[in-house]
Amino acid sequence: MIMDVNSENDGKVQADEPALSIDCSRSKAAVAGWTALDKYIVSAHEDGSICQWDPKDGELVNRVANIHEATVMDMQMSPDRTYCLTASRDKTAKLIDCESLEVIKAYSTATPLNSASLLPGKPYVLLGGGQDAMNVTTTGARQGQFEVRFWHRVFEEELARAKGGFGPCNTIACHPKGTGYTIGGEDGYVRVHHFDEEFFRQKPYGNDMECED
Repeated sequence: MIMDVNSENDGKVQADEPALSIDCSRSKAAVAGWTALDKYIVSAHEDGSICQWDPKDGELVNRVANIHEATVMDMQMSPDRTYCLTASRDKTAKLIDCESLEVIKAYSTATPLNSASLLPGKPYVLLGGGQDAMNVTTTGARQGQFEVRFWHRVFEEELARAKGGFGPCNTIACHPKGTGYTIGGEDGYVRVHHFDEEFFRQKPYGNDMECED
């Protein structure tokens, strides 16, 4: 649903009814976002498909099936909204072009993913998830693989892991300036992480690139 937001704080009553409702009857939409210049709405679905909608009339513009093999749990837009990063229970995250819906890059892990985020200023993506806590005998970061994984956005290689919580990571959000990130875990805690100076000096691939988002 698209809701008109009264952001002027001018005393007008916020509308209760949506300005537009889009029918996703083929497969339940799990997450959605606006593309560059608000040209399309892109939605990710339980069946692993990605759809592109016209925000003026709600008509389906394009649909690509089987981008993921399981439910897409998260989709986060790049700062310019020309591409997005998805995370799925099929243990993969994918970088997708918002115009063509083509997969640009893919990151494959050993556990289901619940969230993925782009780190501004660095060519990295952060992935979070882990085994369901009920399936882990001793809930811990090692056994449940609850760590946050750092992958190189371009070379599709895992570079590092950072300690998560005592349960699966359900969501990741990077600081807009790339100085840190926050994770929300199934254990009920929100953890804020700040990068130290050494992180910004490290160049895993020698003359590593900087990203201007």
